[in-house]
Amino acid sequence: MTNQTFSTWGSWVPGRGQVPPDTLPVEFSPGRPLKAFMGWDGLFVHDESANLVAMVSAYMEQARKESCGQCFPCRLGTEKICGILEKIGAGGGDPEDLHRMEALARTMMNMARCDIGQTTPRPLLDILAHRREALLEVMEKGEPIPRGNYVMKVTAPCTNACPSHLNIPDYVEKIRFGRWDDALVTIRRDCCLPGVIGRVCTRPCEFNCRRQRVDVGIAIRALKRYAADRELETHAEPPLQAGPAKDRKVAIVGAGPAGLACAYHLGLAGYRSTLFEALDEPGGMAAVGIPHYRLPRFILRGEASHAEKLGAEIRYGVRVGVDITVDDLIREGYAAVFVGVGATESAKMRCEGEDAGYQCFMTGIEFLRRVSRNERPMEGKKLLVIGGGNVAMDCVRSALRMGFEDVNLIYRRTQAEMPADPQEIREAQQEGVKFHYLVAPVKIIASEGKVTGLECEKMELGAPDASGRRQPVPVKGSNFVIPCDAIVPAIGQTCVVDCVLPSEEVDISRWKTLVVDEITGQTRQPWIFAGGDCVTGPATLIGALAAGKNAARFIAQYLETGACAPSDGDWLEKLIAKLGIFYFKEKMPFQDTTMKLHRSVLPPEERIKNFEEVEAGVKPAQAVKEAARCLRCFRIALAAV
Repeated sequence: MTNQTFSTWGSWVPGRGQVPPDTLPVEFSPGRPLKAFMGWDGLFVHDESANLVAMVSAYMEQARKESCGQCFPCRLGTEKICGILEKIGAGGGDPEDLHRMEALARTMMNMARCDIGQTTPRPLLDILAHRREALLEVMEKGEPIPRGNYVMKVTAPCTNACPSHLNIPDYVEKIRFGRWDDALVTIRRDCCLPGVIGRVCTRPCEFNCRRQRVDVGIAIRALKRYAADRELETHAEPPLQAGPAKDRKVAIVGAGPAGLACAYHLGLAGYRSTLFEALDEPGGMAAVGIPHYRLPRFILRGEASHAEKLGAEIRYGVRVGVDITVDDLIREGYAAVFVGVGATESAKMRCEGEDAGYQCFMTGIEFLRRVSRNERPMEGKKLLVIGGGNVAMDCVRSALRMGFEDVNLIYRRTQAEMPADPQEIREAQQEGVKFHYLVAPVKIIASEGKVTGLECEKMELGAPDASGRRQPVPVKGSNFVIPCDAIVPAIGQTCVVDCVLPSEEVDISRWKTLVVDEITGQTRQPWIFAGGDCVTGPATLIGALAAGKNAARFIAQYLETGACAPSDGDWLEKLIAKLGIFYFKEKMPFQDTTMKLHRSVLPPEERIKNFEEVEAGVKPAQAVKEAARCLRCFRIALAAV
């Protein structure tokens, strides 16, 4: 294979199936070719100038650093392989060294307990199998090889799936050893609201946990909550340290998750910020849109205060765009502005009568906002909620707790297509909510200005739509009426940022979201940044935290240099995401029968009586046992550019 062009050669085998070379990424970043890539599934090479010996030396050196040392095949194997590669790179070595490396690499792959040992030898073995002559040539010349400068990153399937890229295997490992406080330090590097996320995260990490390919995935969210709860139980003070104070201030619009995260990470970097919040408490939609039985308010308020401890100030009851403008903020001396407003408006059902102003018709957002103030939003016994997401689940479950006796959920697809968390669906069903599938609203029925029913039509599923879910199609002549006392549409939320920022200053999409650089979060105006729902549309809480954290880094860069530019690490993250890490059809070499941790919950008949937290916490012994199920699926990525 020596005379073959490298662009036609590679050993990258995601899911253990060879990938055609022409489907592999050829650019590292716009205008910058990717010479070669080395990782957990082998390597691929596009440019003959890439020095495989130097690459694999750097790669195995990183593996040695990441080896936890708990099993000798990986600990000793990486040590000895690095020694041999170092000798070869210095101009020494002999052919027998290649046999020794191959034996060590195979022993690591077969005997190591975690994926550092099981996957990192693959590129080395591929080089020994397909490019052995490159190593022999170096030894024959006897000349030292210059060390290359490569872009490297350590990740994992769960970490890659998390919008904020938490180092999940690391903090899970620390919990396994009883070091919950150290685990929290790791978590807070990328997530400033661990107790909140430990309760209400949509868990993309768990759906990308490789343990699923063995038996059942790890209860990652529960372990995060465990660490946060232990801090509260022990009355420990979070070890937060603001960076050396800088002389420039940042204004943040919105004290929701994105704004709080931005303020928190700016504080760690030494920048003081002021958050302007329209509500009278922190948390944004998380405060008024997530019921107490899922997220106790004291947890959110307590963790929001950490941003203030790092130097942030929160001004409540201030509506940017009404009480004060972004231009006013600049005139007041703020050097940059971060916009982190949430999706505060309800989407329309396109149902006849929804804008008629009928009594006992209320959007899901308003319904939950009143519930958060301990108000019963509407009177009556029978309630209809339209929607299939988490907001709809929050509405139906809250309605039971507010005294509605007959609570119904209407969804135009089947349960299989519902975007709500499966746990939320299951618990709503247990509590007595009646689900009506393949039903869509047509017209609101009212008498004397008050809701009395909802005319609906039956649906059937057709071809998939843009979201990948099958498109519901009306069944002709299937209309029927459901009598009810109140109706709550909860079919989605929309953003309204044009009242915060005039369109002549920034670019606003047709979905009324801000147009920003997808990596830096910077708008057309270099001093204005944005992130969270106002950029992506209604999304996840962890996604908003990630956006705020990311924006803080680029705001600091802008304030220090006057410009923003993605780092090589940012581009490598995008490359890794393109390659993919978790393979849903992967065949694991072993099977097991361990059981996932399931936290105890209040019985349905008890929990619908009040808004007490439904899920119990995790006990130390449970946390240690669950953490021990982690396969430690670290992945090392190395790019030559």
